[in-house]
Amino acid sequence: MKELSRKRILVTGGAGFLGSHLCERLVMQGHDVLCVDNFYTGAKDNIAHLLDCANFELMRHNVTFPLYVEVDEIYNLACPASPIHYQRDPVQTTKTSVHGAINMLGLAKRVRAKILQASTSEVYGDAHVHPQREDYWGNVNPVGPRSCYDEGKRCAETLFMDYRRQHHLEVRIARIFNTYGPHMHPADGRVVSNFMMQALAGAPLTVYGDGSQTRSFCYVDDMIDGFIRLMNTDDDPGGPVNLGNPHEVTMLEIAERIVITTGSSSTIAFHPLPTDDPWHRCPDISRARTLLGWRPEVTLEDGLALTARYFRARLAAMSPRAGVSAPLTRHAGADLAARGF
Repeated sequence: MKELSRKRILVTGGAGFLGSHLCERLVMQGHDVLCVDNFYTGAKDNIAHLLDCANFELMRHNVTFPLYVEVDEIYNLACPASPIHYQRDPVQTTKTSVHGAINMLGLAKRVRAKILQASTSEVYGDAHVHPQREDYWGNVNPVGPRSCYDEGKRCAETLFMDYRRQHHLEVRIARIFNTYGPHMHPADGRVVSNFMMQALAGAPLTVYGDGSQTRSFCYVDDMIDGFIRLMNTDDDPGGPVNLGNPHEVTMLEIAERIVITTGSSSTIAFHPLPTDDPWHRCPDISRARTLLGWRPEVTLEDGLALTARYFRARLAAMSPRAGVSAPLTRHAGADLAARGF
């Protein structure tokens, strides 16, 4: 892996959950970071602590329109990732994945930048292979309510690989499995944020089905490490790389852990399964281990404790008598605060 030198880096979706953590890490490494977001699901609060940094710039822009900037690397993270958000405007979701990929690939081609696409484990659909390997083609419903996201990301992957073959671009594709941590939107409808907000409010935790369906949860700091390692590797992956935590837990288990972590008195409420919700989701990360020397380091127990701390601070900040809360990550927030950022 190359030694890091100062680069001009574009992060689309940079004010979102993952994008804001990535911007923070890249700024700390000394790169010049251009954060682009249309704030459909991103939030200025996520990157407010970076605004005074000389090597950070924020631009409001929608990636479905071309962008004319000069950069060395592009992380294309722009797209709503929670079902509540991406199903609110499914046509725009598909446009963001497809037109956004076309525009960012066009930019990368013009300036000869290396480009990373944030794809998703949703490309595997309701998988018949478990755990999921990169060579599995998936089992996706192309006309269901989740298709705007699933098929949009699948098409983006196709475009990235075709630009690699036809235009010899340096491309990277990260297939992201369930990720959690600070900066998650409290109302994004995803498992950890739902359970955290319900537990902290003392409300019943909503578990769909009987709770025996499984997921694997990766703490955000580990995912950002994976992104940067994938972008910086000298070896051409030749295709997508799974990034996620292979430790698999049931929905009922994660609900019970969050109740314990938050010290809540909440009970569990069971509801019918949503349409096309996959039963199992767990990554095979053999390629990431071999190619990147990467594996998750943060335990579920530690990650949930840090996430609970963040959501408590968010709730406190929503109080009329509360002040502004600083961003809380495993290490980066404290480091930035110590440096006066």
